[in-house]
Amino acid sequence: MPINSFVDYPMSWRPDRRELERPIYLSLARMLERDIARGFLPPGTKLPPQRELADFLDINFTTVTRAYKTCELKGLLHAVTGSGTFVSATAARSVTISRDRVPLECIDFGLVASFEQSNFMVAEATRRVIERSGLERLLNYDDPAGIPRQRKIALRWMRSLGITASDPDQVAVVSGAQNALTIALLALFEPGSRIAVDEYTYSNFIELAKSLRIKLIPVPGDRSGMLPGELDACCRASELHGVFLMPSCCNPTAIFVPNERRRELAAVIEAHRLIVIEDDIHAALLLGTTSEDGIPMRELLPEQTVYICSTTKSICSGLRVAFVVFPETMRERMLRAIYHVNVKTSSLDAEIVIETIDSGAAKDIVAYKKSLAKSANDLFAEYFPQPDDPGHPLSFFRWLRLPEPVHASRFESDLLARGVRVFHSDRFLVGSGSRDDHLRIALSSTGSLEELRTGLEILRGSLN
Repeated sequence: MPINSFVDYPMSWRPDRRELERPIYLSLARMLERDIARGFLPPGTKLPPQRELADFLDINFTTVTRAYKTCELKGLLHAVTGSGTFVSATAARSVTISRDRVPLECIDFGLVASFEQSNFMVAEATRRVIERSGLERLLNYDDPAGIPRQRKIALRWMRSLGITASDPDQVAVVSGAQNALTIALLALFEPGSRIAVDEYTYSNFIELAKSLRIKLIPVPGDRSGMLPGELDACCRASELHGVFLMPSCCNPTAIFVPNERRRELAAVIEAHRLIVIEDDIHAALLLGTTSEDGIPMRELLPEQTVYICSTTKSICSGLRVAFVVFPETMRERMLRAIYHVNVKTSSLDAEIVIETIDSGAAKDIVAYKKSLAKSANDLFAEYFPQPDDPGHPLSFFRWLRLPEPVHASRFESDLLARGVRVFHSDRFLVGSGSRDDHLRIALSSTGSLEELRTGLEILRGSLN
């Protein structure tokens, strides 16, 4: 029987005790998940304290704790030390971003594509590979981590990005960055592991972590990226197992993390022995465009870092090819996960990418995409001047602060009705609440500058 009376007591959630079944913690977790999905508990809602809810339901305190923890692992809840437990911003919907079910006539500022206008250059490399003798060697199960020659050329490509690894046995060819992230999480972490991320981070990584029951811990940042002191504080407050970083161009904020900040972060990461997952998907496109080229975290912490170099943005999005570098201590686990997830990546796809690198076409493709990115960013700046924007000048997307708070999903729906797809910052938020409202505006998905201009006109009109 409850100790206290709850007749007139305000509670954000009052589950019906009569619906509880054994095991009670799972039943309570299902009720919580149901009420979040139905919209009874919107994002940001502070849940009743665990002891209070236990008293209300007349159940054991630890039962409520287990129910909350179960929902935390699913990404539905977010606990803040000293403040309580909140419904996560992304709890009620999937935030995975794809081109699925996007109307053909829609101007897409949602998905960050890769300036597909350059694909004619990849088509030429494809023809050379197909016409070359020995094509049949690319069509079998051999070399699940990639053909040795392909891995050697991949190392040569990554050397231009600052990676000094020289052993092809510590490199694998996989099917794009998302595939590489899946492999790294399966190989090196387990359900319940805790990984530090930026407060706003890659939305598909959020969904991937949810699927694998991995807990993401948001770390505050500033104009230079994640704050080392805040990361250290998170490590001291609870056991962390890893950290996910995109230092060349953080997604969605487009922040370039300067080398001084990278070294400061590396010192904290080394002290707490965290595993680093470094997604450097934009590195080739941003090289030589800032006052300093970024030092990869892999070079600062080679024994703790899985380095992911995807070619889907820099060379071709339709060829799902990425290169992964890992230390010898992680090699067996990574290769085992690659086989379990992929069996192998298409050697034909990989060979086309390798052909562009080996022939020098990849450099031409990157240069062309840089010119397209500059034109797109210049046009964006005409419509939305942001003189203090810390984002990378050639980013494929921009982070636009909204002048006033909006209802996230309604705002997205209203713009979609006007023919423009955008994504609100809540899709990228890890944790319980947003300080400011933003939009991530993809600049690389339209077929022309004219289409981009039309979309920006509509967007500006909707904000005025």
